[in-house]
Amino acid sequence: MNNETLTYLQTIEQFLVTKGTEIGIAIIKATLIWFIGKQIIKLINKAFSAIITKNKVDISLQFFLKSIVHNALTVLLIMTVLTTLGVEMTSFFALLGAAGLAVGMALQGSLANFAGGVLILLLKPFKVGDSIESKGNAGTVSEIQIFHTVIKTFDLKTVIIPNGALYNDVIVNNSIEPARKVQWTFNINYGDDIDLARKTIEEVIFSDKRVIDKKDPFIIISSVSNAGIQFNVRALVKNADFTNVESEKKEEMKLAFDKAGIAKPSTHTNIHLYKKDEA
Repeated sequence: MNNETLTYLQTIEQFLVTKGTEIGIAIIKATLIWFIGKQIIKLINKAFSAIITKNKVDISLQFFLKSIVHNALTVLLIMTVLTTLGVEMTSFFALLGAAGLAVGMALQGSLANFAGGVLILLLKPFKVGDSIESKGNAGTVSEIQIFHTVIKTFDLKTVIIPNGALYNDVIVNNSIEPARKVQWTFNINYGDDIDLARKTIEEVIFSDKRVIDKKDPFIIISSVSNAGIQFNVRALVKNADFTNVESEKKEEMKLAFDKAGIAKPSTHTNIHLYKKDEA
């Protein structure tokens, strides 16, 4: 054995004598931290899963949130183990922060949609099956994904709206309340019998079994002019009956007015029957 090899072995021996105990203790500590940490992560995952299940978080969001929590805890455990072994993590954190910033800038739009999806699934301003209006579209929600929401319009079009834009826009949810008020505006001639018109409206609309507020009919005169008299009518119906009642009663009122001799167009007036859009 030459002198160079002997010197090398003596250096290793000296290192093991001076640092061996310290390294051994660090390895034992890191091993204990790893196995204990894994058990703690399992307990936290189980508790977190129970909490989000109890709070009825959307199933598609449950898997995502559990994955995020599990991965975050695992990364934290790995960094703790490496720190225990004496690995310097400052440079790693700096590199990780720079990479995160670059990725965030590149995926700014996607991250906004992701955040919007998480908020929609957590706060539930609407759910699958609800009838909503937003971004100039109206229809039924068929899917809520992390990055976008799918709406089926009433003319059977499929509209895909990014969740970031959707969550930050005004959302009208027509399905939250069990009932909705249908609103109509009916015009009659200035010389027509007001009491007869009111009675005709009440008979046609508030005798319908689908109307909930039969005992308190909302029939008011909203304007009077030389051109005619305008009635504003509202009726409370179940959400499922809204569209049918709204359309059917317009036709029925036209036939009932004709039968009663009310709202007949003349050479001096242009009377019409229409539904006034709700605000």
